[in-house]
Amino acid sequence: MAPDVPDLVDRARQGQPRAVARLISLVEGASPQLRDVMAALAPHSGHAYVVGLTGPPGVGKSTSTSALVTAYRKRGKRVGVLAVDPSSPFSGGALLGDRIRMGEHASDPGVYIRSMATRGHLGGLSWAAPQAVRVLDAAGCDVVLVETVGVGQSEVDIASQADTSVVLLAPGAGDGIQAAKAGILEIGDVFVVNKADRDGADATVRELNHMLGLGEAREPGDWRPSIVKTVAARAEGVDEVVEALEKHHAWMAEHGVLDRRRSGRAAREVEAIAVTALRERIGDLREDRRLGALGERIAAGTLDPYTAADQLVAELTGQG
Repeated sequence: MAPDVPDLVDRARQGQPRAVARLISLVEGASPQLRDVMAALAPHSGHAYVVGLTGPPGVGKSTSTSALVTAYRKRGKRVGVLAVDPSSPFSGGALLGDRIRMGEHASDPGVYIRSMATRGHLGGLSWAAPQAVRVLDAAGCDVVLVETVGVGQSEVDIASQADTSVVLLAPGAGDGIQAAKAGILEIGDVFVVNKADRDGADATVRELNHMLGLGEAREPGDWRPSIVKTVAARAEGVDEVVEALEKHHAWMAEHGVLDRRRSGRAAREVEAIAVTALRERIGDLREDRRLGALGERIAAGTLDPYTAADQLVAELTGQG
């Protein structure tokens, strides 16, 4: 039986967790009602502050996310959490352990936590994350925290999905050098050196400051990423992280960066949806052998791949 989308959206906007969960399930499952869901949510979205958290495995992302939830709840904010866990590209199975790690918030009606599997999607995020963020936004969350999988150098996708990107590092593990290699320095708006009670925390902060100083030149008034030391397990430094986030949010709003980031994010989402539709049409071509016929001509040397691709695009766009 097809879900009653308007009713689901109404109940989600009232803060009913089951309705929110059902809408996100429709998103994850690429339901035939997904277009109706997005159309119904559109007038009610665009208000939540989306914060992405990324960093190497074992740096304490889930603990930090949980601590941020507590800090925002003390400020009276409704908080949504999308915790994206690694999954097998073959079975789709995922660890989905963040609900356990954030169990202290389970009974709080002002917090909604959802674990999502990457389903083999590279870049540290689930393909459905943008639509799931929109669900939480329309459901009245003031802040949406998106915690990425701990997969290392492929986590830079978060920069295109969040208003503010938080990069977490830990002392004593060479994370600063790895961050430079991964290009994470370029995506971080706020850097958090977690587990700062360990030896080497100050050295990591100095190294980060040095690397940021070597980055591209900034004009007067440009944002310089903040660096905050925390011990998230004891909630130390978490208020300072929230202050850094609020400063970045205010700076973006003042300089028009927030609107540009959100418009760019929406444009990339449209592109991804369009590419998915084109891939489905290519699949249709495979079934009736037109794509296979092009491959055979390339293999026989009677056609080059670029001309074949032009013919395929013309076929897909109705210009052939």
